[in-house]
Amino acid sequence: MIVTRFAPSPTGQLHVGNIRTALHNALLARKAGGRFLLRIDDTDAERSREDYVEAIRADLAWLGLAPNGEERQSARLAFYEQAFDRLKTAGRVYPAYETAQELELKRKILLGRKLPPIYDRAALELTDEDHARFADEGRAPHWRFRLDHEEAIAWDDGVRGPQHFDASAMSDPVVRRADGSWLYMLPSCVDDIEMGITDVLRGEDHVSNTAVQIQMFTALGAVPPRFAHEALMVGAEGKLSKRLGSTGVGDFRAQGLEPMAVNSLLARIGTSQPVEAQHDMAALADGFDLSTFGRAPARFDEAELLRLNAQLVHAMPYADAAPRLPDGMDEAAWLTIRPNLERVSDASEWWRVVTGPVAAPELSEEDAAFVHAAADAAEALDWNAEGGAWKALTDALKQRTGRKGKALFLPLRLALTGMDHGPDMHALLPLIGPDRAARRLRAGSPPAS
Repeated sequence: MIVTRFAPSPTGQLHVGNIRTALHNALLARKAGGRFLLRIDDTDAERSREDYVEAIRADLAWLGLAPNGEERQSARLAFYEQAFDRLKTAGRVYPAYETAQELELKRKILLGRKLPPIYDRAALELTDEDHARFADEGRAPHWRFRLDHEEAIAWDDGVRGPQHFDASAMSDPVVRRADGSWLYMLPSCVDDIEMGITDVLRGEDHVSNTAVQIQMFTALGAVPPRFAHEALMVGAEGKLSKRLGSTGVGDFRAQGLEPMAVNSLLARIGTSQPVEAQHDMAALADGFDLSTFGRAPARFDEAELLRLNAQLVHAMPYADAAPRLPDGMDEAAWLTIRPNLERVSDASEWWRVVTGPVAAPELSEEDAAFVHAAADAAEALDWNAEGGAWKALTDALKQRTGRKGKALFLPLRLALTGMDHGPDMHALLPLIGPDRAARRLRAGSPPAS
């Protein structure tokens, strides 16, 4: 069974890049009938907050990405200690004492010599006396994972294809700080092993982490999961703007967007598949295919998101929209107004056009006289006439005034709705009703002389 995971840190709100990662892992698992797990990476006790944990759960639920299970790293510390002890016994982790300033100086020296800034493993040369001296000074070590320079690092990436890394060209990564707290790399491997993760799908900025973690899996006696690294996301202008980088579910909800519009866009950008509005997760999962992912950055276009949202709204049944519609708006009104909406929340504006009040338009003297005649016609109108009230009204006015086309229809729409565009008047006029229609037409006509 395929088991994937999404592993956010509860140190802030989820942004659009996080959402895309969560969505892809959920779709990968769902397509295969597998499991999608949530892992809360809350080992950073100072920055992790419980309200962010709740926000992550709420965001995933709104998007329709409810996980099949949840784990928290803060409850798994014993697993990390056990793995650390095993690696220490095997000589695969070692203590080091350099300060951040000392490491930065080493880095600058190497760069000045035009050499790669790789850690020199000086800590491996320390003697027992050196360790004792540091202990007497109260200087606690941080711990590094010792890469095996003889072990080839290679995997067949689900997006990038065959990958090869030379361990000797990489620094031994720090896995534990001097205060005993954990960095990301080792706990993540331990969790993937213990949680039975079979597939890790994440951004291409993690490729070098994967190279290191593959050796960690091996050192812990485990088979690494399958890895896939997708191209990162950029804005329509070709770069990941600060604003886009902080855009999250809260922003989408505040804009009145449908979760499936967000999912439909994020599922397909960066792939060779067309970006289309999908109405449910099953359809997105069926079409999810890592082989369609390209290496070019995935472009997030807000205009495209609005287009998808409008498509979903235009096909939305009344029953789905009803809880969010204004009081009194029934199915007939929804079906009339729906084609003019980008968001369900826009229905309130159009419902106000129906229920009023509507500001009287500024009309020419000639058009005002025409609207005055229309008021008389509306009051005498058979609102149940064959073909509808709008046809009956415009036919009567056409015969009485000789007007047709825009000269006939536009002044009526302006007087009846206060707008020069909108829903089909055949459907809208019955919603306005005879009394409101007559009052609005009177308001748009000149006083009697």
